[in-house]
Amino acid sequence: MKEILTHLFEYKSFTRAEAYTILTNIATGKYESHQIAAFMTTFGMRSIRVEELGGFRDAMYDLCLKLDFDGYDLIDMCGTGGDGKNTFNISTLSSFVVAGAGYHVAKHGNVGVSSGCGSSNVMEYLGYTFTNDKGVLNKQLDEANICFLHAPLFHPAMKTVAPIRKALGVKTFFNMLGPLTNPTNPKFQSVGVFSLELARLYGYLYQKSAKQYTIIHGLDGYDEISLTGDFKIINNTGEHYYQVSELGFDKVSAQELEGGETVEDAAKIFTSIINTEGTDVQNNVVLTNAAFGIQTFHPEKSFADCYYEAEESLMGKKALNSFQKLVNG
Repeated sequence: MKEILTHLFEYKSFTRAEAYTILTNIATGKYESHQIAAFMTTFGMRSIRVEELGGFRDAMYDLCLKLDFDGYDLIDMCGTGGDGKNTFNISTLSSFVVAGAGYHVAKHGNVGVSSGCGSSNVMEYLGYTFTNDKGVLNKQLDEANICFLHAPLFHPAMKTVAPIRKALGVKTFFNMLGPLTNPTNPKFQSVGVFSLELARLYGYLYQKSAKQYTIIHGLDGYDEISLTGDFKIINNTGEHYYQVSELGFDKVSAQELEGGETVEDAAKIFTSIINTEGTDVQNNVVLTNAAFGIQTFHPEKSFADCYYEAEESLMGKKALNSFQKLVNG
């Protein structure tokens, strides 16, 4: 590790193979916790290179407990986190809306690290039991159109670094890896990222895969479509700029998206929205993100058509039905 840190101090980057080895060694306990903390902190002080992100991703995926749900067209809808915005759980709610609309979702999630409340915090609080049992997850996909994959149950690297990430309390390169390392390797991916630079790195990696993808970045710093400002979408056809007004909405304030201070606060907001009792702003943000998720499956459909599908799911309580079947199944 001393040589690795020296390499960083000299402003040098790592090859894909070197990054692969470093993350493998972290996951398998080759380094002590204070060494890992030093590496994560130092590494985070400069921009990640695409070769490094690719190497870290390859190692995480090779080490994970993989799931093969043959015959399902799966989508994962998640964000990197790390945007520091403390929004309510937009991508989790959008996932249930997409599931309610009839699509199969393999939602990859974790507890909050750089934010107060991650998707796993809310799901556990609301009664969901985490599992990596393929039979159980398969049943959830069949009955609820969605399964939830709690990252630490599938990624041994997470177990090693979780206490270190929690102690640091800031975003690290592990934030960047979550959406890239879903154990089901879904064919479809709708992912929000906290910087335009990272969006382009994701785009470069996804271009070399068989995925149908939508990468989302709010230009005012959100890892989702927040409707607080304009946003960029990178997908299989290229890079696209959207103004909020184009979608038929007025810009909203950041305060209207706040997720509360505790898991209980976040769960109350989640429950309110999924029960069709959310504010217009909350609903519009969830439905817009869900619409772009649906459009990942059907790029030939207009945003308006995809939004209508999402709205039917949420307001027709199909999303709620998916949620109840998942939690109570």
